[in-house]
Amino acid sequence: MHTILLWVGFNVFILFLLIVDLMVFNRKPHEISIRESLMWSGIWIFISLLFNVGVFLWYSHESALQFFTGYLIEKSLSVDNLFVFLLLFSYFKVPAKYQHKVLFWGILGALVMRGILIFLGAALVARFHWILYLFGLFLVVTGIKMSFQNKEKEVHPERNIVVRIFKRLFSVTVGYHEEKFFVKTGGKRYGTLLFIVLIVIETTDLLFAVDSIPAIFSITQDSFIIYTSNVFAILGLRSLYFALAGMMDLFYYLRHGLSVVLVFVGLKMLLMSYIPISIGLALGVVGAVLLIAIMASIIRAKKLKGKKKSPHSF
Repeated sequence: MHTILLWVGFNVFILFLLIVDLMVFNRKPHEISIRESLMWSGIWIFISLLFNVGVFLWYSHESALQFFTGYLIEKSLSVDNLFVFLLLFSYFKVPAKYQHKVLFWGILGALVMRGILIFLGAALVARFHWILYLFGLFLVVTGIKMSFQNKEKEVHPERNIVVRIFKRLFSVTVGYHEEKFFVKTGGKRYGTLLFIVLIVIETTDLLFAVDSIPAIFSITQDSFIIYTSNVFAILGLRSLYFALAGMMDLFYYLRHGLSVVLVFVGLKMLLMSYIPISIGLALGVVGAVLLIAIMASIIRAKKLKGKKKSPHSF
């Protein structure tokens, strides 16, 4: 009963935060500035760290480290995925003032889908412990593939099977109708282009979740820690997206860092019976790799900025 109350209480708290975000602070569609984006990103990160303190007090020092490591991994993977969302919004030419609504409902759907995947994964691990080795192998292969992928991902929404099925079942309007997902014209209901964008965002995130969720199983098999760290990692993505749109150069090498992290946590899973790695060491490695990737990106951005200056500028 105690555990059920904890799960229910956490989800009610998250739902409350999302309702306040949509109904109070973003009630009217508007273009979010970088300053507003950074402010809200900071607020979401602060809430996440506050919850991390609660995990430390409620559970243990070990659980708190597991939460923070999982949060760090999932947050970094989510940041990389935001660049795909940027390409999707650009592809569909979504007006900036409607992008927040799409991201809001997209992330709400992501919470549900990730919750299902986490519970499914936890059930499989509890029954078939050897599946952790499959997760480890999958992460190593994914990390290696990521290191060779082109930075610029191609976007092909027209190939999305869910979009194609939706178009078979519903008529779709041309263009946007303010922030509406559906409109009624002549007694007939039409799906709008904005809803098509939402479908693409949801299905894209589902693919991302399949890649990212196995990574946190290398840190812990506690369903509550896995779920909450995932939730907090993606909660602030809406705000962070609008800031990242203007700071892409600062994350140029993030993909390379993430590939190293995935290979590392994959090997941690594969070798857990022979070379156990403490959560403290795992956190140190993950944090160091991501910090090096971001610092290298910043140095690269400064060099490129310096080259663009006039030879006579001081």
